[in-house]
Amino acid sequence: MKIIKYILGLASCVVLAVACQQKEAETKPEKYTQYVNTFVGTAPLTDPGFIGYTPPKDWRVWAGLTYPGASLPNAMVQLSPITAYHTGAGYQYEDSIIYGFTHTNKGHWNLCNIPVLPVVGAVNGDRGYQSEFSHDEETASPGFYSVKLQDFDINVKLTTTLRCGFHQYEYASSNGKKVLFDLSRANNHVREWDITRVDDHSVQGYQNMGGETIYFFAKLSEPIADMEVVKPEGNRGGNALITLKDGKKIVEMQIGLSWVSTDNAKANLDFEIGSKTFDQVREDADQQWETLLSKVKVEGGSERNREMFYSSLYRSFLWPALRSDVNGDFKDTKGEVQNKGFRYYTIPSLWDTYRNKLVLLSMISPDVSNDVIRTLQDIGENRGFIPTFFHGDHAAAYVSGAYLRGVRDYDVQKVYQLLLNNATKEGGTRPHIAEYIEKGYISTPVVETPHVESKAKAGVSKTLEYSYDDYSLALLAKELGDQPTYELMSERSLNFKNLFDSSTNFMRGRLEDGSWVPNFDPQYPYYEYMYREANAWQVSFFAPHAMPELVALYGGADSFEAKLDSLFSVPWNPNHIARNVSSFIGQYCHGNQPDHETPWAYYFVNKPEKSQKVLDNILNNFYGVGEHGIALSGMDDAGEMSSWYVFAAAGFYPLSAGDEEYIVSVPLFDKVSWTTPVGKEVVISKQGSGRALQDIQVDGKTLEGYFITHDLFSSGGKLDIKTK
Repeated sequence: MKIIKYILGLASCVVLAVACQQKEAETKPEKYTQYVNTFVGTAPLTDPGFIGYTPPKDWRVWAGLTYPGASLPNAMVQLSPITAYHTGAGYQYEDSIIYGFTHTNKGHWNLCNIPVLPVVGAVNGDRGYQSEFSHDEETASPGFYSVKLQDFDINVKLTTTLRCGFHQYEYASSNGKKVLFDLSRANNHVREWDITRVDDHSVQGYQNMGGETIYFFAKLSEPIADMEVVKPEGNRGGNALITLKDGKKIVEMQIGLSWVSTDNAKANLDFEIGSKTFDQVREDADQQWETLLSKVKVEGGSERNREMFYSSLYRSFLWPALRSDVNGDFKDTKGEVQNKGFRYYTIPSLWDTYRNKLVLLSMISPDVSNDVIRTLQDIGENRGFIPTFFHGDHAAAYVSGAYLRGVRDYDVQKVYQLLLNNATKEGGTRPHIAEYIEKGYISTPVVETPHVESKAKAGVSKTLEYSYDDYSLALLAKELGDQPTYELMSERSLNFKNLFDSSTNFMRGRLEDGSWVPNFDPQYPYYEYMYREANAWQVSFFAPHAMPELVALYGGADSFEAKLDSLFSVPWNPNHIARNVSSFIGQYCHGNQPDHETPWAYYFVNKPEKSQKVLDNILNNFYGVGEHGIALSGMDDAGEMSSWYVFAAAGFYPLSAGDEEYIVSVPLFDKVSWTTPVGKEVVISKQGSGRALQDIQVDGKTLEGYFITHDLFSSGGKLDIKTK
């Protein structure tokens, strides 16, 4: 009997313990940072079947070009390992050598400034200082990175604040500890560099890349025994090697950055780190990411869905990057130090990210978006035009969309006038604007045998994009009460029609005399001949502001639907090779941005279920691919590809970023809870087990059509998506 009682008592304890564990699990708040895999986008694409062609020898197909290191949202510092200079992000997952840890990044062949590497021993001949590493001894999460440098037996841990990096090195021995500042190297060409010893624990210096200079001030926890600076004649090459006094095995280095001065770099360091420990800074970084990521909570879906969702949300908030210091100082485009009471940022990657990432920024971090627009205004006042990035004039869409979504803490009249300059004056942001205004399109020059690398005006892409930018400017003009400009820009917004060739049903280049470009092959991709990084298939559905008019150009709903069917089914010609045009569904390319709106085009012939099949294919098969399951189908482009995933997986998308509307689709998750910056909550619920859209309800009322307005996010509410 006693044994039975003992067994029953033991069983009760086990049940009670399990119940307590379950209750603890239920009450313990979920950490969203645990779902983030910062290595997503660092691995290459290698499968010719997925790429669409066999890459030439030694080509690394762009499959993310992201970095795994530590950073905060929209920060100045991105502290990450570099495994190959002059590559997209400096880090390639297939590499086995680390050359240093650099403090700036974007994932776009530039930056990677202030390389630092802890070392021991003498330099290894021509190899210089470098170390092998293994992914088995590498860990990363938002705001943190660690790795073991095998050649030196040094464990490295990194974390960051907005403007500072915090390094922790654990050497195997307390003797022979060194730190290399490899200042002649960066992804940008370093024209000049310098480093000086300030005292027994501190050094300061800079790297000059021609147009910009980045400054640093670094403090070491162990005293400096010696600093050897090697500078070859002409200031090309060389480095600085700091030898530390014998003492503790663990060495910490705190480093502040500034784009203004070493004094400001020191002030940034003193303010943001001061007396904080490494663990405190790491915890602060983790909490800042947790706060941001928890603004969008998903329920249901697979573990893989959640990992990709939060990894994408994380990646969407690394650029644009902060450029002003804690005291507000920044250098303007003239190189003059300014202080105007707002945070100065880099120019956003407008050609890519206007579509979705900058919308996401305005929705989740409107304070950052306000300051980014103030930055664009400041640059515009110096240049006479609002700047663009790479192609198009998509600041118009960004500003219009942000303004309509309530982001208005800037001088909108001044910004508006600068955008008008863009749209009307030659010599500024819009190349060939005079021809565009005169003819209603930008012509294509005669090229005897055009090929992928042919240089020209990219006239078709520019005409289509300028038409959309005109539409965005018309929206802003209407909101500001400028009726004449609204009417003019609305008329110009239909200029895309001028390049539609009804004999082929494609957007096609016109020569200067108005005739069509001969020897037309709609499947052939160009970098900038008729099209920009695309072929005719990929740009011929771009009119997100005028889809009914586009459907009419194709001859009506049936013809438009048939053309879309062909887009997603005509196989890619494996002989057509363009490095950043890859990863296809038929002719549709998810590896580059020009056709990222097209999956929703079936909505405009009332066939949303066809769009959903394409969307599900992309969501499930084009993110987290490849041998290691972490490659993307193309370059992330400062978060555009990631933001596409966030919106599509959540069940709505800014089809026309200049508008304040979103097109609704079926989310990957059963429930998405979206907390707005003013504390309102939008709950998106998927009802039904199917993937075909059946009905949309907003606060219990059936929606007519497929679009919701931003009012839902301003006031909060419920979006119920019923499926069949």
